[in-house]
Amino acid sequence: MQLQMLLLFFFLTSPTLFTTAAQSKPQDLLRSSCVHARYARLCVRTLSHYPGPANTPLDLARAALRVSLAHTRRTSKFLHALSKGGAAAMSKRQRSALHDCTEQISDSVEQLRRSLDELQHLRSETFRWQMSNAQTWVSAALTDGDTCLDGFSGNARPDVKRRVTDVAKVTSNALYMINRLGQSRTRKSMPMHRPRPRPRSGLTISKN
Repeated sequence: MQLQMLLLFFFLTSPTLFTTAAQSKPQDLLRSSCVHARYARLCVRTLSHYPGPANTPLDLARAALRVSLAHTRRTSKFLHALSKGGAAAMSKRQRSALHDCTEQISDSVEQLRRSLDELQHLRSETFRWQMSNAQTWVSAALTDGDTCLDGFSGNARPDVKRRVTDVAKVTSNALYMINRLGQSRTRKSMPMHRPRPRPRSGLTISKN
């Protein structure tokens, strides 16, 4: 009897057990969310190391977008540097493809930034419209990556192809998380935010 009481006391007071239980819930959500992503292993790996919260589908969608945005920004900087200092040995056609690719990936950065901003300010009354915006912009970012590589006609430098392909994979996972969020959340469950003035310039998706 005394042994049972000691074991019960240990179970109730052990911080390790409670910490493990608390940590398992976000991990369970992450794995169940990533399991059907196109790049499931990459999804788990990149989001497991993300320092922010991962307690809800909205958390995961935001985290996936931040990962995609970070990878795309790094690739954009790489392409800009390559255009200035590493394009001399390329053919005229390859330099033109690199120039176009640099602009396209730069556009992807802006599209992903807009998508993340939309998810940061979701409102119940405009939820479906905002989700449509985010999905459209992330899809456009994916298209930019495909167009970038197509411009090289199969002759892209290995480092360019590797980086742009990496961006496409994490962006595909981000789009999957956004689509999953749209399916799992209802307007009534969304947090309320004060309306923000909408920018007059740039890409705007109709409510219709």
